[in-house]
Amino acid sequence: MEFIDYAIFGIYMAVVLGIGFYFFLKNESGEDYYVGGRSIPAHHVGVSIVATDVGGGFSIGLGGVGFVMGLAGSWLLFTGLVGAWLSAVFLIPRIKAIDTEHKMMTYPDFLRWRYDGKVALVAAMISGIGYLGFTGGQIRAGATLAANTVITKAPFGMDPMQFALWVIAIVTILYTASGGLKAVIYTDSVQWIILLGGLIFVAIPLTLIELGGWSAITAQLPDEFFSLFNIEPMTFINWMITIIPIWLIGMTLYQRMFACRDEKEAKKAWYIAGFFEYPIMAFTGVILGMCSRVAFPELPDSAAEQGLPMLIRDILPVGVAGIVIAAYFSAIMSTADSCMMASSGNFTNDVIERYFMKGASHKKVVLVSMIVTLVIGVTAVLLASVASTVLDAIMLAYAFMVSGLFVPTLGAYFWKRASSAGAFWGMLSGGVVALVLIVLGMMDRTPGFVEALGLDATFYGIVVSAVVFVSLSLGMPDREAEPQPSA
Repeated sequence: MEFIDYAIFGIYMAVVLGIGFYFFLKNESGEDYYVGGRSIPAHHVGVSIVATDVGGGFSIGLGGVGFVMGLAGSWLLFTGLVGAWLSAVFLIPRIKAIDTEHKMMTYPDFLRWRYDGKVALVAAMISGIGYLGFTGGQIRAGATLAANTVITKAPFGMDPMQFALWVIAIVTILYTASGGLKAVIYTDSVQWIILLGGLIFVAIPLTLIELGGWSAITAQLPDEFFSLFNIEPMTFINWMITIIPIWLIGMTLYQRMFACRDEKEAKKAWYIAGFFEYPIMAFTGVILGMCSRVAFPELPDSAAEQGLPMLIRDILPVGVAGIVIAAYFSAIMSTADSCMMASSGNFTNDVIERYFMKGASHKKVVLVSMIVTLVIGVTAVLLASVASTVLDAIMLAYAFMVSGLFVPTLGAYFWKRASSAGAFWGMLSGGVVALVLIVLGMMDRTPGFVEALGLDATFYGIVVSAVVFVSLSLGMPDREAEPQPSA
């Protein structure tokens, strides 16, 4: 990279931070801060969903998957299309009908309405911790990009990756704590357009020209890299099990549902999001990953996620690299700030404000949210420093949340006999089982039956959660039937 690239990158980051501070001055209440005043247009929300869900973490991770397996890696984001469109058809009509009457702020608010405060508290803790881990994955994505492009040398003899982690964290925390959801969504729109446009119309064409065209790619990669079926069935199943349910329980998604004016706008936003995830971003990411394999054939699969940043650094011409890297950083920041806001909202709105700050002023609540965000950001950096890859950190956070929250939330929407006791213990049992299996796997002590079937820990967490949830809902029903969401 040359001076002009660094200058473009620095100016771009300054503008993004400026937008965050602008909306900070505009926020007057917790409703402005967390759900954007419930008045954001569908196209902005839809693009923001993609930026949050895919973001820099999945972008870097997707490049790594394309490096390892080729076009079949695009199935990773097919889960986003399925999840988004299923949500538009089955969930949004119900949740917007409730939101219109009760003006909800968070995902646990829905569970509190359907079950009780204990269930909402457990959900808030699981969601808050899960999004903290997801934030760590995004920060690591930024550090991976920085350490291979901008921060190749660190001061004071520090490791470039560790130095980059803290640089990215500081910038992201400042932006997140100041902006609120409006800042996140509107900057997401600009950032995502720049990122997608930069990748499709600049990065891919220039990379192909530099490498000798598509014919050179096909000549230097194995034939299976061009097949959509170059994927183990169990890998595809595990992706579906782990990722699709997040569309039912994602705090960032509920915030955006509540930010839409009405049901029609919300459904439109979710359809837009699904289309941008698959096929557009899915194939863009894996094709760049395949190009990076051709450009750096000596790079081992274990370092696959470094291929895309190295491609941007070494292949793109002066000036263009700075724009593309800035866009990637923006996408990473967009996802990280959304996840930090989700975690902060869970801990602040659903725990601290409800149990320790009843009657507090709006300004005080926002101030506490900023402090909580700071703590979450620092903790996320510590998690990011021990994660082996970006995708590992993201999938671990997904697994923990999905295992505990998916079945009780599904029951809240569609099963009249779902009870608070069933939901409470179903959440705890599913989350704990998945977490134990994940930890055992990290210690190379995975139980034999798990290894034999090859299924992700999420599957076992969901099964245990379902058994406990159904059994206790039938055996310990609520005294009075709860009102049901109307379509």
